[in-house]
This record gives sequence, C-alpha cells and structure tokens, in this order.
Amino acid sequence: MTNGSGPPGSGRRALLALAAGGFAIGTGEFVMLGLLPQVAADLSVSVPQAGELIAVYALGVVVGAPLLTAASVRHRRKTVLMVLMGWYAAGNLLTAAAPNFGLVLLARFATGLPHGAFFGAGAVVAASLVQESRRNSAMAVMFAGLTVANIVGVPLTTLLGQDSGWRLVYAIVGVIAAVAVAAIARAVPSVPVSVQRGALRAELRTFAQPEVWLVLGVAMLGGGGLFATFSYIAPMMTDLTGYADSSLTWLLVLFGLGMTAGNLVGARLSDRFPARTLLVSLAAEIAIALAFIPADHNRVAAALLVFLFPLTALAALPALQGRIIAITGGAPNLAAASLQAAFNIANSLGAYLGGLAIAAGLGYNSPNAVAAVLCAAGLLLAIGAVRMARRRSVQPVAQGGPAPQPPVVLPEPGGDLMSAGTDQRSSACLDAS
Repeated sequence: MTNGSGPPGSGRRALLALAAGGFAIGTGEFVMLGLLPQVAADLSVSVPQAGELIAVYALGVVVGAPLLTAASVRHRRKTVLMVLMGWYAAGNLLTAAAPNFGLVLLARFATGLPHGAFFGAGAVVAASLVQESRRNSAMAVMFAGLTVANIVGVPLTTLLGQDSGWRLVYAIVGVIAAVAVAAIARAVPSVPVSVQRGALRAELRTFAQPEVWLVLGVAMLGGGGLFATFSYIAPMMTDLTGYADSSLTWLLVLFGLGMTAGNLVGARLSDRFPARTLLVSLAAEIAIALAFIPADHNRVAAALLVFLFPLTALAALPALQGRIIAITGGAPNLAAASLQAAFNIANSLGAYLGGLAIAAGLGYNSPNAVAAVLCAAGLLLAIGAVRMARRRSVQPVAQGGPAPQPPVVLPEPGGDLMSAGTDQRSSACLDAS
C-alpha cells in the first residue's frame, strides 16, 4: 500500500503505529531532564556528571543518524523501522538494568543510535501512505508522537520517576517501544525498495555545498542554547526558583506546549518569511536566555520563560528543514538525517557546556549565559547563510542572465520527504526574504 492506494483506515493505523514509535523516542530522550537529580543521587555522581547521560545519548544520535540511514537504504523500510524500534526498546531496558554510571552511560549511547534513522525512514513511509497533497500532514502525524511525549509522556513519567525511581521509567519506555514494534509489524505495509546506482554518492556530494554546513551549524548552536538551559532545568527550578520537585511535572508540560506552539508558529511563518523567521527566532532565544538569569528567582517569570524558550527555539526548525532539503536538490536524505544529528550535537554541546559552567562554581544560573552565547553564534551563522542565499539569487540577474530557479526535490523511492512544490516555495522565499 503506497501513495495512498490502500484503504484510508489502514493508512491511519500505520501512521498511528509510527506515532507510537515517536512517542517512545520523545519520552525516552527528554524524561532525563526532569529526573537528573534523582539519577545523580542513585548513581552517586554529581548533577553535572549525570548531565553527561543527556550528552552521550545525543552523541549516539549524531553517530547513528547518517550511518544507519546509509546502511539501511537498500532494505525494506518496514523491516528497518521494526529493527530500529526494537533496538530502541532494548537500549532503554538496558538503561533500566545497568548497575553503575559507566554502564548506564554506555546504554544511553547505544539507545541514541537508532533515533535519527527511525525518524528518517518513518517520514518516507508516512509520505508513501497518502496522496501527494497530504504527505506533509501524514508526516506531521508521525512527529505528533514526539510532541505528545513532551506534553503527556515526559511529565507523567517524571512524576512516576520521582515517586518510584528512574529505572522504572526507562523500563516502561522500553515496553512502549516494544509495543510500537508490534504496531509497526501489524499496521505498516511492506513495500520493496528500489535504489538507483550511485544514489549514496549523490547524497554525499551534497555536503560539498558550504550552505549545507551553515544550516547544520545554525541548528547545532541555536539548539545548543536551548539545551544548555533545559538540561539543568530541574535543579535550576528547585534550587534557585524555589519550586518543589512535584512542580517539575507541570513545568515540563509548559516546556512541551512551548515546543508544540513553536513548531506550529514557525511552520506557518516560514512558509512566507523563512529567513526572517529564522533570524527573529534566534534573536528572541538570546533575549530569553538573558532574561532567564534574573527570572530564575521569580516563579511566575521563570514559568513564562520555560514556555517561551522552546517556542522560540522550535520556531526556527521548519525554516531550517525546508532550506536544507531545498539546497540539496534530488539527494536530501543524508543531509536531512544530518540535520537530526546537528540538533543532537546541540543537545550534547549544550548539556556539556552548561555542566562545565556549573562545575566551575558559577551556579545553576550560569547555563543561561552559556545559552545566550551559543544562540548569538548561531545567529551569526544564520546571517551568513541568508546572505549566501541572497547572493546566489541576485548574482545571475546582475550579470544579465536569467533569474535562478529553485532546486527541484525529486521523489526518492518509497515517497517524497517533502513535496517538490513545498521545497521550491521554501527555497524561493529564503532567497527573497
């Protein structure tokens, strides 16, 4: 069943199965933010050292996204999805059972490896389930699992972890991932994959474009600012702001709502003004990171910023995703997977640098200053990317030649990652904004 040829109900079931996988990944990745003090105490390490568990998971995503995407390109995507989600289930169960910090660290790295490749393969499958005009909506259903995880899954498992221990939480995430494997096996159609010779070489050639690296750098630094603060949001809110541990549940709900709102607002604005959306969102991140420094001592202000910070950070995502797919033309798969890797380098970088500031004795407030510096660096790269895009669109016209046409994203076997029309509009808007 591809390209919307199957019954509507079967397509919906397949999308819900993919969303279940997204829910498991979102819960497993972000629940550590609310349980960091408990994990540190149980493993007899400091809070900054426990923050390495966030960083090493992100490192696993960085390593796994491009390597597993390349390794799995010739295999049926249903099989790939089941293997990757089964891998994720096993990683979380190992996390729950690991007896010491070193083994937990190793388990978190192994768990992160299938993360990016699952979302890449899942996006292609989701697009293949519906007609072309509905492909973006279908992919949104899959990623809704990640959003729901941050609104429901993470807060509830944080509450459970505080009451019954963090190991139980990761065991439950492993079970959810196993259920997702069963759902994928039952609901997702098995479609043969036809790969053109030289396709992987074409994917690799896209990295010769400087603008690709600028976009990845913006994702890494802008996202790093968010995670510099939110990797340590639990001790920040309890030790500085004065919230009780039980209050972290609704604070994490605010975080999830901010992510959701940012993704929706950014998607709408970046359709028309991608460059301005990107630049304004990064500038807003800087302002909010700086505002967090005095606001950490005021409960109302801190709660408001817990919502606004992820909103501004996620507002940049649609513009970055659309741009990297547009500039890579007909070979967007590895570059798109690398964008996932870049966001997880951001996770690792932010957690590491924020932890260094705390370990240096600067206090739980200091990661906010680190966040502002990272976002400022990301803004500089974003300005460079926008200027490069403008020069590319203006130069041929200035020389008397025809205006360049936006690159066409050709469909890959199994379905488009995004419709060609959407990519052309995104590229044209960024060049003109």
